[in-house]
Amino acid sequence: MSFQSEITREVVAGDPARLGATWDGEGTNFALFSAHAEAVDLCLFSPEGIEVERIRLPEYTNEIWHGYVPGVAPGTRYGFRVHGPHDPERGHRFNPNKLLIDPYARALDGGIAWGQAVYGYVHGDEARDLSFDATDSAGSMPKCVVVDPNALDWSGDVAPRVPWDRTIFYETHVRGFTKLHPAVPEELRGTFEGLGHEAIVAYVKSLGVTSVELMPIHWFANDDHLQAKGLSNYWGYNSLGFFAPANRYLGPKGLAGFRDMVRAFHDAGLEVILDVVYNHTAEGNEMGPTLAFKGIDNFSYYRTMPDEPRWYINDTGTGNTVNTSHPRVLQMVLDSLRHWVETMHVDGFRFDLGTILGREPHGFDPRGGFFDAIGQDPVLSRVKLIGEPWDIGPGGYQVGGFPPGWAEWNDKYRDTVRDYWRGEEGVIPDFAARVTGSGDVYDQRGRRPWASVDFVTAHDGFTLNDLVSYDHKHNEANGEDNRDGHSDNRSFNHGVEGPTDDVDIRAVRERQKRNFFATLLLSHGTPMLLAGDEFGRTQQGNNNGYAQDGEISWVDWQIDDAGAMLTDFVRQLTALRARQPLLRRAGFRDGMVVDWLNPTGGSQTLEAWDDPGATTVGLRLSRSDLDGVVEWNDVLILFNAHDDVVPFVLPQRDGRPWSVVIDTARGAVAVSSTGGETQPAVVEDGFDLAPRSLVLMA
Repeated sequence: MSFQSEITREVVAGDPARLGATWDGEGTNFALFSAHAEAVDLCLFSPEGIEVERIRLPEYTNEIWHGYVPGVAPGTRYGFRVHGPHDPERGHRFNPNKLLIDPYARALDGGIAWGQAVYGYVHGDEARDLSFDATDSAGSMPKCVVVDPNALDWSGDVAPRVPWDRTIFYETHVRGFTKLHPAVPEELRGTFEGLGHEAIVAYVKSLGVTSVELMPIHWFANDDHLQAKGLSNYWGYNSLGFFAPANRYLGPKGLAGFRDMVRAFHDAGLEVILDVVYNHTAEGNEMGPTLAFKGIDNFSYYRTMPDEPRWYINDTGTGNTVNTSHPRVLQMVLDSLRHWVETMHVDGFRFDLGTILGREPHGFDPRGGFFDAIGQDPVLSRVKLIGEPWDIGPGGYQVGGFPPGWAEWNDKYRDTVRDYWRGEEGVIPDFAARVTGSGDVYDQRGRRPWASVDFVTAHDGFTLNDLVSYDHKHNEANGEDNRDGHSDNRSFNHGVEGPTDDVDIRAVRERQKRNFFATLLLSHGTPMLLAGDEFGRTQQGNNNGYAQDGEISWVDWQIDDAGAMLTDFVRQLTALRARQPLLRRAGFRDGMVVDWLNPTGGSQTLEAWDDPGATTVGLRLSRSDLDGVVEWNDVLILFNAHDDVVPFVLPQRDGRPWSVVIDTARGAVAVSSTGGETQPAVVEDGFDLAPRSLVLMA
């Protein structure tokens, strides 16, 4: 396509070190990395999306194309066209007919109009991805927007910096959490501003959690195949812009709405953690679209098959894998992270498929470039870093394999706790390790119990209500004939699949929810709660709501009496955990005495550990350096996963009786969230554990 600009400007070399579009008050510096390009055109657009000017970047320094354009101000729409070899068999997919997104763009305007134009090859051609499509894609692509780097006033904002041993994560979704909330104005629902609404912040604060973990908010694509089925990419795990927030979450204030949300949480003492997806992009494999990286420098940005670079390494299961072994790609990831910390004031990150980021050509390496760079970075090494320690590639399961300073999602905890409370035999030894901080996994290289992010539920899988209500997934609404989503849910419906009016089944389900919450919040490690679990949110048995932007995924704020009681139970548990150091161990070498007890009296024996049917057990925790008045210095937690009453002989302690603080069979906590007692039961020698119950004594 030929293009004649009606505007002429004096374009100078500019600065290759300032990647992206950087406005200085008089003009904008543009810089784009591409090791294999032959030329780069900067395209400027009107607010209506019409290309009004095309400028060849004049300089090429250290594999960066750059130029300074006077008069280009904030609000200007732009994109790149990159010239170079079209040689897919050598890993090169340059096509200047395709408008490309700047990897460093701070904002994007518009969306992707799916069709032939956004593909670099001709659909239906026998040569498949080896063919070349000359259709111009500018009309089908979002436009990058020049942003004033000093536009956001953060004066007065103070990061909470919650200590790790006091941290409780609360995973939620910007849109789903606010879309149905009656206190949030209609025009703010589903936006950052809605999430920062005083009613939302006050509610989250009241739960006793410390850190809000947001599912992906980076600019992401709405997949073509989902739109064709009337669905959408609801979760957002398909990033394309690592510096730009998703437009769908911007309210009337635009980027300032994100600032106001973060500041509202910070003012309440709550951290904001972002779930980030640097492991792959929305461009997919060789048959995917050409939207950004594929057309800028495919061979550098993506991992391709050795000796066959036409094909992509697919350790993510999404078609491509970002090549963080390349120094410029690694730089982009680090620059993005620093942008969100320094410019947008977030407090940490959860890295989706984090094992990918530690992959080097020889495999996963906890001392690889990504981890070393993060650990030495004066900004990033001081924020919370949480890895999802698995991918689908060779050696991809790395729970416990991340370096010191990192926390990890611990699926061993999830699976073992689920198995225990559904009555599986032979899990007690593993259960004991999980509840006490998974020292078998994390007690190495000076790592602490907080490195284990303990969770029973997360966005991926059943909600807590569905975990105790369904034996099988029910994902028919996803349009994949229920083939998608995990089948190994380790769930138990207690007699009826889904909702029921049976009083007894409903009662045991509510008790099981309390058991899960009590186990989670009394375990050592860093607890993570899934938003809405505290009042019994359901997804109607759907365990893979990634495409469900509606009733299935949105949080329903019409909370019944059982939900309100469960929420209060959670609040009291978090309050206990906050007050009592015994319940939130900071280190494996803190002087705590851990003793596992047998129901018949005394410490657990080897024979009892080896008995697959012996699933009733007690845990005694004590520390001599706590005062025993304000802080407990001796507690006892009793677990019974049986369907029968189990008598438990209690250990003696200096003539003092035990007081029942929590009994999930009663559904109450005997110490209120304000610290006032509600006459806990006093027990001398023995206690009859109700079926499927947990008891905390102090």
